[in-house]
Amino acid sequence: MSEPVYDVVVIGGGPGGYVAAIKAAQLGMKVACVEKRPTLGGTCLNVGCIPSKALLHASHLYEETRHGLERFGIRTREPQLDLAAMLDYKDKVVEGLTRGIEFLFKKNGVEFVRGHGRIARPGRVVVATPEGASRELATKNIVIATGSEPATLDGVAIDEERIVTSTGALALARVPRRLLVVGAGYIGLELGTVWRRLGAEVTVVEFLDRITPGMDAELARELQRALARQGMVFRLGRKVVEAETTEEGVAVVVEPVAGGPPERLVAEVVLVAIGRRPYTEGLGAAELGLTSDERGRIRTDGHFRTSVPGIWAIGDVIEGPMLAHKAEEDGIHCIELIAGQKPQHDYDRVPSVIYTRPEVAAVGKTEEQLKAEGRAYKVGKFPFAANSRARTIGANEGFVKILADAETDRLLGCHVIGPEAGTMIAELALAMEFGATAEDIARTCHPHPTLEEAVKEAALAAWAKPIHL
Repeated sequence: MSEPVYDVVVIGGGPGGYVAAIKAAQLGMKVACVEKRPTLGGTCLNVGCIPSKALLHASHLYEETRHGLERFGIRTREPQLDLAAMLDYKDKVVEGLTRGIEFLFKKNGVEFVRGHGRIARPGRVVVATPEGASRELATKNIVIATGSEPATLDGVAIDEERIVTSTGALALARVPRRLLVVGAGYIGLELGTVWRRLGAEVTVVEFLDRITPGMDAELARELQRALARQGMVFRLGRKVVEAETTEEGVAVVVEPVAGGPPERLVAEVVLVAIGRRPYTEGLGAAELGLTSDERGRIRTDGHFRTSVPGIWAIGDVIEGPMLAHKAEEDGIHCIELIAGQKPQHDYDRVPSVIYTRPEVAAVGKTEEQLKAEGRAYKVGKFPFAANSRARTIGANEGFVKILADAETDRLLGCHVIGPEAGTMIAELALAMEFGATAEDIARTCHPHPTLEEAVKEAALAAWAKPIHL
C-alpha cells in the first residue's frame, strides 16, 4: 500500500474514540480516527449529553424567572419563551465544542478520516467516504469505539417528529401540550424535565415499579417525590403494548405488568427512552469472529482486548456503564495498554449523574447491592435542609448518603441528591479512588459556607456523629 501504516486506527469519534486518538498521538503513535458524522464528539456532544444539558440549563432559567425569583425579592414581568432562540443557543454550544475537538486533533497530529469504517480483516479498515469513494487504512491496532444508539420498542415506529428518540426530543419545533415519556431512566427524566419546564404536561411510563433502575432505592424515591411535586405524572409497573398516530395525537395503550385492564393515553409527542444498545452496524464484527453477550456488547478480556489479536473495544460497545466519562477512561487505558503500560480501571468508581432538579449523583455500591452481597456496612446521612449554603440559595431538597464498611470504615458507596450533586460527587469519587474512610473525609477541613460541608457531615454521621444535626 502507498499509504503509511498507522499505529492505531480508532473507529468512532465520540468521547471514547476521540480521547483514545488524542492519547495515542500524545504517546507518539501515528493515529487516524474514522467518524461517519461530519462532526466529532459522537452522540454525547452532537445529540446527547451536551445539547440536553444546554436545554436543561436554559429551561431552568426560564422556570426560575417565571416562578422562583420572587422568594429572593426579585420581581419581573412574565418572561416570553422563544423556543427557536433556545434551540439555536443549544446548537451553537454544540458547534463550538465540535470545532474544539477538530482543533485538538490538529494540535496533536491526529488524522480525521470522514466516513463509515468497516474492519475488512485484522490490520485493515476500509472507509466508505461521503463522496462514495473507498479508502483502506493499514494499521497495527484497531480500536472499536462506535458507541451506542437508542433502544426501540417492537411495534412502535419512530419518526422523530411525533414518536421520537432522545435525538428528536432535542429539536421539537414547538412545546407539546402533552408529552408521554416511555422509560424512567436518566434520559427520559432529563428530557421530560426540559419540556415540562417549558409548559408540557409530562407523563412517564415505566415497566418497573420504580424509577431510575440501578440507583440507590432511597434516592430514587426522593427523586420521584420531587419530580411529582414539579408536576410529572408517573405510571409505574406498566408496559407499552401499542402506539398509533391519530388525528388527536399519538394514542398509546399501556397495561399493568402484573396484569389488569389496559389504559389508553394520548399525547402530542411520545419520547421512547428505554435505554441504549451498542452500535456495531456495518462494522464487520461478526465476520471477524468477534463475539457478543446477550445485550449485544462485544466481549473483551476485561482489558479491552477482543478475541481477535490487534482489535480492541471500548466505551458503550463493551461492558460497564454507558457513560461518556467511562468511555473516555476506557480510551485512555486502552491506549496505555497498547503502549505497554499497565493502567488499572474499576467500574465501581465511575460516578453517574442525573441532571434533573434536584440533581442526583452516585459512585460505588448502593444499599441494595451491599445487602445482596451480605456486606456489613454503616450509613451516614445529612440533609441539605441543615446546610447553611443550601438554605441561602433556596435549594434545600435532598441529602448526602455515605455507605462505609462496618469494620474498616472504607467508603463503599456515596450518593447525593440535591443542589450541584454532579459537582460534589467528584470529591467522593476521588476519595474512593484513594481508598479513603469516612473518618478521612470527616477530618478534612471543608470551606464554610459551602454545599460540600454536607459531605463532611454525612461522613461524620457514618464515622461518629454529625455536628449540625
